[in-house]
Amino acid sequence: MWLGFVGVAIFSLTLPFTRLAVAELNPVFVSMGRAVVATILAGLMMWLQKARLPQRSELKSLFIIACGVVLGFPLLSTLAMHQVPAAHGAIVLGILPLATALFAALRFHERPSLGFWLMAVMGSGLVLGFAFMQGAGRLQWADFALFGAVVLAAMGYAEGGRLAQSMSGLQVISWALILIFPVTLSLSIWSYLQYGLHASTAAWGGFAYVSVFSMFVGFLFWYKGLATGGIARVGQVQLLQPFMSLLGAAMIVGESLNLINMLFAVAVVVTVSLGRQMKIHR
Repeated sequence: MWLGFVGVAIFSLTLPFTRLAVAELNPVFVSMGRAVVATILAGLMMWLQKARLPQRSELKSLFIIACGVVLGFPLLSTLAMHQVPAAHGAIVLGILPLATALFAALRFHERPSLGFWLMAVMGSGLVLGFAFMQGAGRLQWADFALFGAVVLAAMGYAEGGRLAQSMSGLQVISWALILIFPVTLSLSIWSYLQYGLHASTAAWGGFAYVSVFSMFVGFLFWYKGLATGGIARVGQVQLLQPFMSLLGAAMIVGESLNLINMLFAVAVVVTVSLGRQMKIHR
């Protein structure tokens, strides 16, 4: 549980630091460049540990993880942070623990109960209602990006939590990063050639955080926690993430902690908590 908590604490600051970075750096460079930096760290760790190469049977899972948490989630959430506050993103992403449990159930042939489905619908409704209210009666394109980020992150979390039972959490995220490296490197170079890299120290600090901690160090704790304590049990720690993200947005980016955001965060977390307690038949 403590491993999971450290991982979530690191992840909770991703949106505020991303918001800081994209204020001056291109979103594509921030999302793909952070994966390039993390891949260099991952490759160094695999070399130092003389880690075994992934087996052919593990490549499918690694590809799913890479598409979810290395490509999809960083790109979509970064594009969203270019348009909406970090606090907004924190509440929309609050449904992620329920989505992770759902993907774990469907991917590994489990059957969620009716109560689980009801809580999933209720949580999704709360997030949609918040997005509509913040968008003056309509969804912003950033909301669609955040919804897509939830789906892709849940897919990567569930697959990674299962794979981390047969290889270490370090190897899971490292090989996923290395597997997709040609794509992230190519997009980073393209973004650099198109938009340049002129930014302040604060923006580069945000980029450094999401590259080293959000994209690499956080996963070491997170996947190890999921593998040791179980996806369903340790995944409950994610319930704290919206609140820590709201606090991080206030402290790092200077966003206000308003009552509406806190009320929706509480409502989403309660719904997700109830949903995680509903039976999933194996």
